[in-house]
Amino acid sequence: MLIAGTMMQTTANAMGCDMESPHSVNSPRRTLSLSKQRRATRSFFDDKTSGFGFSGDHGPKPSEVYGFVGSITTVVATVIFLVWAYVPESWLQSVGISYYPSRYWALAVPTYVMVTIALVLGLYIGLNFISTPPPTSLNTVFDEFSKDPLSLDSSLEEDEKPIEPISDIGIDRINDIMFNNAA
Repeated sequence: MLIAGTMMQTTANAMGCDMESPHSVNSPRRTLSLSKQRRATRSFFDDKTSGFGFSGDHGPKPSEVYGFVGSITTVVATVIFLVWAYVPESWLQSVGISYYPSRYWALAVPTYVMVTIALVLGLYIGLNFISTPPPTSLNTVFDEFSKDPLSLDSSLEEDEKPIEPISDIGIDRINDIMFNNAA
């Protein structure tokens, strides 16, 4: 019995486990260090690695695949659009392409898209102007989140005064700082 216990202790110490504390194996720090040790012993010539371009054992990330497919699709769609817009009809029919949209849409769709973008930007700016209070409104100076400065005990010395809490600076003090001390 003593020999079996000593062998288990030796095996546990060789694996880096502490047998006296049963919670050490289940702690997050211990799990992280064990995973780092396993990762550090991995060879570049393992049979488990899946090859070039794959992240770990789980294959490529979905965002990488979507980005690659999206970029290839964009290039192919641009080439098809430019061929359709600039190649004469006789050349397209000689290749065997006989059904395609009218050439009117080669100019109309980009124009509609640009006009739509310009209108959306104009509408966005207009809505911002509508939702902004006028300069004469007190809502530009005070709102429900305004905090008045607290008056602290002035009998304390400069070194002993606590840091003032965050508060808004009054418009009268800002005007005084900006315009009376400008000379």
